[in-house]
Amino acid sequence: VALGPKPRDYRTGMNKKTKRLALYSALSAKVAEGSLIVVDDIKCDSFSTKTMANMLKALGSEKKALVVLPGVDKFVVKSCANIAGVKTSLYNTINVYDILNADKFIIAKTAVEKLEEVYA
Repeated sequence: VALGPKPRDYRTGMNKKTKRLALYSALSAKVAEGSLIVVDDIKCDSFSTKTMANMLKALGSEKKALVVLPGVDKFVVKSCANIAGVKTSLYNTINVYDILNADKFIIAKTAVEKLEEVYA
């Protein structure tokens, strides 16, 4: 076909320094707002949405929340999956959009240490 459609990639790239700076900025914004909550440990013994909902309510997170874990915990992930507005993520897979979109940023103490190792 003469002058037919030609596929084009519309993605724009971003370098690592800019991504890291955006992550620092988003985390410092959450600290300044007072919506960053560091807890000792986030654990669940079984698949129980009620337990996680009570924990989030005790932390003052009624709307959107981002729960950051140091490692994969299937009980916590599945328990949070049924709660509207709650997203779980690992410390190395968080992104700026998720941080800024959440009203509360809940992170485990060991995840903070690992996050400091990676980004410090």
